[in-house]
Amino acid sequence: MEIISEWGTVLLVLAILFGAYMTWGIGANDVANAMGTSVGSGAITVKQAILIAAIFEFAGAFIAGGNVTKTIRKGIIDPAPLVHNPELLIYGMLAALLAAAIWLMIASARGWPVSTTHSIVGALVGFAVAGIGMDAVNWGKIGQVVASWVVSPVLGGLIALLLMVSIRKLIFDTDNPFHKAKAWGPVYVFLVGWIVSLVTLFKGLHHLHLALSTGESFAVATAIGLVVAFIGKAMIARVQVDEQADRDFHFASVEKVFTPMMVFTACAMAFAHGSNDVANGIGPLAAIVSIIQSGGEVAQKSALPLWILVLGGAGIVVGLATLGYRVMQTIGHKITELTPTRGYCATLAAATTVVLASKTGLPVSTTHIAVGAVIGVGLARGVGALDGRVIGNIVVSWLVTLPAGGILAAVFFFMLKGIFG
Repeated sequence: MEIISEWGTVLLVLAILFGAYMTWGIGANDVANAMGTSVGSGAITVKQAILIAAIFEFAGAFIAGGNVTKTIRKGIIDPAPLVHNPELLIYGMLAALLAAAIWLMIASARGWPVSTTHSIVGALVGFAVAGIGMDAVNWGKIGQVVASWVVSPVLGGLIALLLMVSIRKLIFDTDNPFHKAKAWGPVYVFLVGWIVSLVTLFKGLHHLHLALSTGESFAVATAIGLVVAFIGKAMIARVQVDEQADRDFHFASVEKVFTPMMVFTACAMAFAHGSNDVANGIGPLAAIVSIIQSGGEVAQKSALPLWILVLGGAGIVVGLATLGYRVMQTIGHKITELTPTRGYCATLAAATTVVLASKTGLPVSTTHIAVGAVIGVGLARGVGALDGRVIGNIVVSWLVTLPAGGILAAVFFFMLKGIFG
């Protein structure tokens, strides 16, 4: 307690700095891979991706992320042993933020799409083992995280593959693909608005004092889907046949129909990511602020002040703008060749899986889902359409993330304990 009263301001400043660094890492890696499909397919530019992320990541975090975040990431560690030594929890959270941020920076510089969720989980485990003991870690939850390495990409890939098959049957394999694309386009846009709205409403918007019944949720989601479809229909109507482009590539005009639709999926993906990952990335910062302001009280949950959300949003946009292009290249170009139709399927599949996961509370990774979805659309054209070497490197980076975060966090924890203790 004495340490908190003596060094509280210094620890708070460090928390804000490390938190900003962490959200910069989220932008450079997690948001970059969330936007990679849209940029890689040529549907939107990097500048447009940054603008979409700035608006919809914040909207997702604020509207659907909740104003309360679990202090201990998804119940990974038990803080009970630290009730009488709250300063140790502060050192641990600072160490976890710094460790996860450094690993995200290394991965982003290499163009590896790793998981923010798993970076912070690994860092928390490292601190808990070093600072409290093996018993403080909920190893069952860690087992779920490891299982999600398989479940997340498989689910994302399966939904993307099914969407791709539906587009092939309903549009590409018809007598007039361009006409069919314009006819079915609004339906696919409706799907974007409907699915993301529905799962967001199911998840509950308690902090906005909105608790709708199942029937009301379906009605509101359908209304939002129809509005989005109407806007999409107006945008699609302006697309004209490009006969010159069709000579070079038979489906060039069809792909042009899907280009405006990719704007909707990019917005949906940013919103889904914001609702699932942004608040969690700044959860340790909220925990530190809560402990310092309460004079050392350790709570399982802590309020997420608006200024922390704003800090998170700003850090994400800067991260995406400065280093995000490397991860975007990996997701958008290196795994498989993306076109607007393939990008649409991958992004909608990823957004759907993310919002479903945030509803069920599974500790999934947006990154793993996005990569799985891109592999899914590649598989629609056969295994030969995928770059196995790139996928192999990505999988290795996933396996390294948990231990890398854990080792770094343990080192930083002992350093901070030595400096302030």
